[in-house]
Amino acid sequence: MRRALPWRVFFLALILPLNSFIVPVRAQVAGVESLPKSDWAEIRVLDAESHQGIPLVELRTVNGLLFVTDNCGRIAFQEPGLLGEELFFFIHSHGYQSPKDGFGMEGVRVVPRPGEPVEIRLRRTQLARRVCRLTGEGKFRDTLLLGYERPLPESSHPGKVAGQDSIQPVVYQDRIYHFWGDTQRMSYPLGLFRMAGATTPLPEQGQVISVEQGLPYDYFTDEKTGFARAMMPLPERPEGVVWVESVFVVPDAFGRERLVGHYSRRKNLSTELEQGIAVFNDELQIFEPVAQLPLTETWRKPSGHPILIEDEGTEWILFGSPCPNVRVPARYEDVLNPARYEARTCVSPAHDGQSPAIHPDAWRWQTELSPVDSAQEQEWVEAGKLPPDSARFLPRNLDDPSELVQLHRGTVHWNDFRQKWMLIAGQINGTASHLGEVWYSEADEPTGPFRYAKKIVTHDRQTFYNVCHHPFLDRDGGATVYFEGTYTNDFSGNLHKTPRYNYNQILYELDLRNVNLHSVAESTE
Repeated sequence: MRRALPWRVFFLALILPLNSFIVPVRAQVAGVESLPKSDWAEIRVLDAESHQGIPLVELRTVNGLLFVTDNCGRIAFQEPGLLGEELFFFIHSHGYQSPKDGFGMEGVRVVPRPGEPVEIRLRRTQLARRVCRLTGEGKFRDTLLLGYERPLPESSHPGKVAGQDSIQPVVYQDRIYHFWGDTQRMSYPLGLFRMAGATTPLPEQGQVISVEQGLPYDYFTDEKTGFARAMMPLPERPEGVVWVESVFVVPDAFGRERLVGHYSRRKNLSTELEQGIAVFNDELQIFEPVAQLPLTETWRKPSGHPILIEDEGTEWILFGSPCPNVRVPARYEDVLNPARYEARTCVSPAHDGQSPAIHPDAWRWQTELSPVDSAQEQEWVEAGKLPPDSARFLPRNLDDPSELVQLHRGTVHWNDFRQKWMLIAGQINGTASHLGEVWYSEADEPTGPFRYAKKIVTHDRQTFYNVCHHPFLDRDGGATVYFEGTYTNDFSGNLHKTPRYNYNQILYELDLRNVNLHSVAESTE
């Protein structure tokens, strides 16, 4: 006769998986006396593979208290009445797997005590590793509260930044220049809306930049307030916000390097008041307009993150976001002249009363028609005008070839390790998030075709947009690459704003040796 299990046995069966996870996560610290003196209890979340602290891990108690790990993966805990008590923390971390008990509860039980650090190890389920938050205040809040030394020395001009949107990096005059869009301040809800900027040093010969805890930004600041100052103030035109994008260096007729970019003065996201080309004034350390463009001009201008190439003896600047589909000769005077821009298309012009035709095997550079991009190819495929396998900028999901990945913004750069042009870009209309999925692809040419893509980062109902790979941070001969993007709840439909991380730049590391590139290469042949 079958006997019913005692309730105690049933209960143990539910909690044992959680207990088995908890046993190894309690830190076995050798030499406790070497720990910093602190009245705060330390909880640290580590990547089970790399053993590095994981930033942006949310721990929430059963009564809704929220704690978020800092750049070192630490949480400093000091809640009255809860120290020394066994607590359950729900765990949420983008791209990482949380432990579950028999009831399906994702989290762990810990007893926080000062001087007894607790470690929680999470298994990464995405290919890219989250390294750190690059911008905003309090990057090491919990680490400092626990008595540890600051991992990254404080900048002499920290900028008093609370949040920053969309990076534009460029190497110029032996420094790395970083420019951001709208920048938040702690002192008032309205911040800086005319670009912020900072510099960091280039790596010395044979060395690499250490990025584990961030970059040592030296901000351009207001002398009175210490807050980041406008990089394109345009005082004579006070209305609207000013954005500068597609920043790059190009020589003028005298061989002098000029730092230029496209600027847009806007009333809001949908209404543009002015656009044109801006050049950096080295003496004043600001961008100034040098050429205005009509508001109707949609492509004869810099866009995206430019790259320099040589084709048949001519140097070109390639533009596009993310896939290069516009070019101009790499000369300052040509950059200022819209007539010198060319767009890449596979559409034949209309003539003799006939409609334009799509020729996916006949791509060319020309000056009349607008360029073809991922969104255009998506429309053609949905309308039955273009076979999916003929698209150049609409790759298939390598793990599910039935899914086409509509690319949003990103970068294309040459990679020495793969000996390919490497694309890292966001996706629009993703599954886990509308605008928070990041993909990797590669091609023999910077203009594609990018046939297959591999997802490398996911964000659960949060946004991670305007993705940007930084070649100056590459290491191991290009086998390890780094990219950043803007993390925010905007455009996600999620009301939750992650404290300190929301509307800031997050850095990721991708080890190309761990990516199934062999399949990508086979699929693109």
